[in-house]
Amino acid sequence: MTKAIKLIGMGDDGRLSLIPLYEKWIEESEVLIGGKRHLSFFPEYTGEKRIIEGGLTTIVESLKNETRNVVILASGDPLFYGIGSYLSGKLPIEIYPNVSSIQLAFARMGERWQDAYLTSVHGRSMKGLAQRIDGKEKVAILTDAENSPNKLANYLLSFGMTEYQAFVAENLGGETERCRWYQLEEMIDEQFSPLNVVVLKKAKQGPTWPLGIDDQEFIQRKPLKGLITKKEIRTLSLSALRLKENSVVWDIGTCTGSVAIEAGRIACEGSVYAVEKNEADLENCRENLAKFRVDATVVHGKAPEGLAEFPDPDAVFIGGTGGGMAAILDVCCSRLKPNGRIVLNAVTIENLAEAMSAFKERGFKTDITLVQISRSQPILNLTRFDALNPIYIIAAEREEGEK
Repeated sequence: MTKAIKLIGMGDDGRLSLIPLYEKWIEESEVLIGGKRHLSFFPEYTGEKRIIEGGLTTIVESLKNETRNVVILASGDPLFYGIGSYLSGKLPIEIYPNVSSIQLAFARMGERWQDAYLTSVHGRSMKGLAQRIDGKEKVAILTDAENSPNKLANYLLSFGMTEYQAFVAENLGGETERCRWYQLEEMIDEQFSPLNVVVLKKAKQGPTWPLGIDDQEFIQRKPLKGLITKKEIRTLSLSALRLKENSVVWDIGTCTGSVAIEAGRIACEGSVYAVEKNEADLENCRENLAKFRVDATVVHGKAPEGLAEFPDPDAVFIGGTGGGMAAILDVCCSRLKPNGRIVLNAVTIENLAEAMSAFKERGFKTDITLVQISRSQPILNLTRFDALNPIYIIAAEREEGEK
């Protein structure tokens, strides 16, 4: 039977960061596992050394029937974006954390960190970071050599996040430790150690937008304005989607991107994927995404083209089908995750009837809302109302027992 394996967190200063008991466990072990940097702190070790390279699958398989005394070394707190959570689900592990780099960074700043938003782009894509951090007062980010502070600064500036200052803490706890404040523009051409933490702190108020962004705030095609899901319809459609913070959302026929943007701001820990056939609208959509700080994936094509590249959705909004409703619903209905919802907006009774029939054929039940909105308009010193086009909001979900 495999003995309990000790997973010990270390600081950048190596052995100096370990209490005597942890050093004793390492000395008494027969197998020592860790990254090259971790193992280099123990040149005199006489047992077997194994370097963690690439994934952890090989290490896990080799330890399942290991009867010797094993110690694994990791950085900081192994349960904070580290290997601890993965290994503890696969092996009998005892975890002994060290001070995390995030804790040290805030200590160097002299700032509390219990109210900070914590995230990582270490070994992860930066995609979606914009909507995750927008509006947060303090953000701590673990980086790596690829997603460096330089790349991070360029990314944030592309979304106009100039309200943030950055504190970059390099080689924390080591002999070459360096901590400095920067404006984002100053970071672009600076040289940084690969071992660093970036803390963003809001220095001034940034823009804010409520749910139901006014239509005129969006960049739209000229002179043919109006190709946008209107604010009131958009808000009701988003409600019908029942989005969660981590939802994966598809927006088909995104046009200006208004629904994708509002969905991204709700599902800020999830992801948004959109498709649009018109190139002019697509360019406006990308500008709107940058303005409203939503980092969505947008492709040029006529749905269902491009949908195969998207991950399975929790929610699908269909603002237009371009005459291809059956093909689009074939993909959306088959790919929708359990308990997911599809919301389709229809202007004509013919499209309503087609949608109802198509959903029924695919084992989906529907709930329809006819929305008739009028907006006030001044007329001299009086007020009148202008009616918007009536819209059918069709919300669909699988019948119980359907796959």
